[in-house]
Amino acid sequence: MDQQHSLHASLQHTFAFDAFREGQEQTITQLLAGQSTLSIFPTGAGKSLCYQLTAIHLPHLTLVVSPLLALMKDQLAFLKSKGIAAASIDSTLTSQENQAVMGDIRQGKIKILMVSVERFKNERFREFISGVEISMLVVDEAHCISEWGHNFRPDYLKLPQYCRDLGIPLVLLLTATATRKVKKDMAKRFAIAPEHIVQTGFYRDNLDLTILPVTSQAKDATLVELIKQQQGSGIVYVTLQQSAEQVARYLSQHQISATAYHAGLDNDIRHNIQSDFMAGKIQVVVATIAFGMGIDKADVRFVMHYDLPKSIENYSQEIGRAGRDGLRSSCITLANLDGINTVENFVYGDTPEPEGIAKVVDNIRHEVANGQWELQINSLSNDANIRQLPLKTLLVQLELHQVIKPLYAYFAEYRYKFLQDSDAVLGQFSGERQQFLKAIVDHTQFKKIWGSLDIESLYQQYGCERSRVVAALDYLQAQGAIVLESKKITEVFAVNEAALSQPELVQTLSDYFLDKEEKEIQRIAALIRFFELDRCLTANLARYFDDQNAPEQCGHCSVCRGQVATLAYSSQPQMPDDTHLNSVLSGFKQHIETKTKQPPSLGTYCRFLAGISIPLFSRNKVRQLDGFGCCEQVRFQTIKEKVTDIVTGLT
Repeated sequence: MDQQHSLHASLQHTFAFDAFREGQEQTITQLLAGQSTLSIFPTGAGKSLCYQLTAIHLPHLTLVVSPLLALMKDQLAFLKSKGIAAASIDSTLTSQENQAVMGDIRQGKIKILMVSVERFKNERFREFISGVEISMLVVDEAHCISEWGHNFRPDYLKLPQYCRDLGIPLVLLLTATATRKVKKDMAKRFAIAPEHIVQTGFYRDNLDLTILPVTSQAKDATLVELIKQQQGSGIVYVTLQQSAEQVARYLSQHQISATAYHAGLDNDIRHNIQSDFMAGKIQVVVATIAFGMGIDKADVRFVMHYDLPKSIENYSQEIGRAGRDGLRSSCITLANLDGINTVENFVYGDTPEPEGIAKVVDNIRHEVANGQWELQINSLSNDANIRQLPLKTLLVQLELHQVIKPLYAYFAEYRYKFLQDSDAVLGQFSGERQQFLKAIVDHTQFKKIWGSLDIESLYQQYGCERSRVVAALDYLQAQGAIVLESKKITEVFAVNEAALSQPELVQTLSDYFLDKEEKEIQRIAALIRFFELDRCLTANLARYFDDQNAPEQCGHCSVCRGQVATLAYSSQPQMPDDTHLNSVLSGFKQHIETKTKQPPSLGTYCRFLAGISIPLFSRNKVRQLDGFGCCEQVRFQTIKEKVTDIVTGLT
């Protein structure tokens, strides 16, 4: 049987599909020919099948990096239903479940393993996976690797190196949203040839796009009216968790079956909401962007944006969850400018101030020992007053400037308890192995049944490599001799002290973040321009994602119906008067100086008035102060102009 017949047989027998969708067969054929591939298909166009079918034709494990736990769980359930041996290693597994998965992988029983990118920071995982033969690495939502993308995640930048370290011969990158620039960036990082990029058309003729200008006061009633005109189930997207709760409550009061979904809910609750929505028990989910990825519900008849999406890319992903069955579906945005400051404030909150960047650089300079620097992300985030995601981006930039180089990560704390008599466990070994295990026990401080291992003192006395200690503890757990727990991940970097001493380093890094901030603000401005277009929305959306084959006029968007949108504020945001601002900023300054012995920076004053959360505020209970968030309806740049004048008088 030739390969084409074999693939079609697998498609029908394993997946019960009669034919490939556009782009799928080309992707799979390239992979099985040993050609790493980037595939860009619209949301709901069958990206997952590309790696699933390929994996069952490859000799060894396929390792899938996926950004969301919910996405993994849905994919695993699907694979299980098709009789494909697949598993994940994630935070929801018990120690015993984790050991069982690892045992099955070692024995070659698992074809597909799904993990998050953060799993690679786990030294126990890296120790384990380095001993496993891997046929293919799959990176889902691969646009996360590109700094030009809308959802850049710094940890994704390390995937090419992990791939090389593990000797993985084949890579598949999957995404639904990639501009031409992002596409080239992704391919370059994994050395994927241009001829091995598979991109299908972005245009979807069953999605009806409407931009509907509406005041904030009229939004709730308009939303109810629109939903009652729809048939079937839908998703309403909001920006804030609080909004999700409020809107869902309002819809429920108007006899619409609606539930809020956001990252603040427990995993079990979120899972139940997803299950009920899939089963048709809930008509409407009112959600932040936490909902949708991995929700493969074919008959979502409408997607509505109650608030502005974060970008054109986010808008595209979110409306892409409608009408996957090919039937006509409505995508309606209730649009005004009221929420633009909220979307922008996410950006400003993620821009580190120069003082924070300087603290990180000083921390490296003062903490370096024997050419190495150790980092615990939580404590450094608090000390430098930089949120964790931008702090990770800063570390990646320090890597790119060759100031630091990642060596490894380890858990600062290990503790374990014996499930069998310790003497009996040691008695199963002999010679140096027994001496080594006895040394581990001797350097463990036991309190009742649990003991904490002092790896540093063990190293001083025994001189063993840390990786050997970790491997030994994992082995004892796999044999059922102990239960092992680990926490406080610590990352270790090599430091180039010459590069660290560059006089312009802090300024260069600060300029990078300001440039990134400007690009994100421009991305939001591009979204507003898109919503106010006087030319076909669908055609312009397709061209934004490098699809030049969409029709000039789709006939199923509000512009084609002659309804060009102009967005406005419901009421012009008002800045509090100077007397009030002087009072609250003076109280804030006194509070911060008392707590930190340092005056606030200009950016910190602005974030206080805008109500933007940063580590300094959480640590010092700033949210309780009078004036926190009193300018949250005002755009950040306007606040900055006002505060610059006031703060001069406070200093």
